Amino acid sequence: MRQVSELKKLLDGYRLVTAEILYRMPDHPKLLQSYIWQDYDLEPKYPALSKFLDFWTRELEGPIHSVRVGTKRLIHPSEFRHADFVGAIH
Repeated sequence: MRQVSELKKLLDGYRLVTAEILYRMPDHPKLLQSYIWQDYDLEPKYPALSKFLDFWTRELEGPIHSVRVGTKRLIHPSEFRHADFVGAIH
């Protein structure tokens, strides 16, 4: 399967998503540990983050306490301009 380029994802509306996941330590449930996850994802459903959190819940021992999400759109349609002229000038 062909991978989608980073630029194509950004032009299609993907955003850089950072999630801070606070989870309980398996051996010490009163202690919270922090994990930072970052990837390109689509707002508002965040399918990549949801997939990762499902994996966490299914495979890892530390139960999730909370998730804080921040997003940033890196390229806006108005910021991506096509060149009017392409050529060589001597």
